[in-house]
Amino acid sequence: MAETMRRVVLGILGLLWLVPVYLLLANASKRPELFGSMPIWQPGDLGGLLSNMSDAWDRGKLSEGIGSTAIYAVVSPLIAVIIGAAAGFSIVALRLRHGFAWFVVIFASTIFPLQMILMPLFVGYAQTGLFNTRAGMILVYTVIAVPFSAFVMRNFFGGIAHQLFEAAVMDGATPWRIFWRIYLPMSSSALVAIFILQATFVWNDLLLGLTLTQSSQIRPVITALSALQSTYGGSAMSTVLAGGLLVSLPTVSSPCRPSSSSSRRSVPSRAASRSDSSRSVGQ
Repeated sequence: MAETMRRVVLGILGLLWLVPVYLLLANASKRPELFGSMPIWQPGDLGGLLSNMSDAWDRGKLSEGIGSTAIYAVVSPLIAVIIGAAAGFSIVALRLRHGFAWFVVIFASTIFPLQMILMPLFVGYAQTGLFNTRAGMILVYTVIAVPFSAFVMRNFFGGIAHQLFEAAVMDGATPWRIFWRIYLPMSSSALVAIFILQATFVWNDLLLGLTLTQSSQIRPVITALSALQSTYGGSAMSTVLAGGLLVSLPTVSSPCRPSSSSSRRSVPSRAASRSDSSRSVGQ
């Protein structure tokens, strides 16, 4: 009986979660001239959806925004993941002096809301020539993503037995080699999870794109989409909804299934640690 009730409750919650999705599809498929006259629950047709998507793609110059955002969503999280993993490795495996204090310094940047630093960030970018540049956008997205990456990787590496590091050192491996050949492969599931989370954040960002970009070639896709609804955009709501549906497809369809075989491991004995490090590093 309890199992049946649980399934019923989950089914109802699932249907409620699908209601906004249905409303998005129903209203995005309405033709602009019929949008105001049709009930909100009444769907349009497939031709209207494709027409609205094409209109949003052309009027919003979404192709340029998607290209720029794809660069930001790949390069920035990748750099942040490597830096965060290196910070976690230094604190946990290398036993960095005052490691926890350094971790607090890195993670302290998340205390302040992003809105508090927008004006100083804008002024600094304008004075240094980073405003409306891809390098500037990659830099700011990387800096924002590093604290979370360091936080996760520090906790992950803390679950790996330190004897593994000691055994690899006894086998003649340098810290750099241990990091690249042992710790990073063992933490692939955590690295992939962090990368996907940060890439999704970059893809969905609006605030930084509005503040630090201006041209259609540089601005992120969400900023380009918001321009459709501006005073000068003048697009119908159905066109804006169709554009939103279009640009959300990459994040909705992105695979987020890290392999369970690369989950956290620990080495119970020094002998096992030495054997593993010998296979991974060699001499």
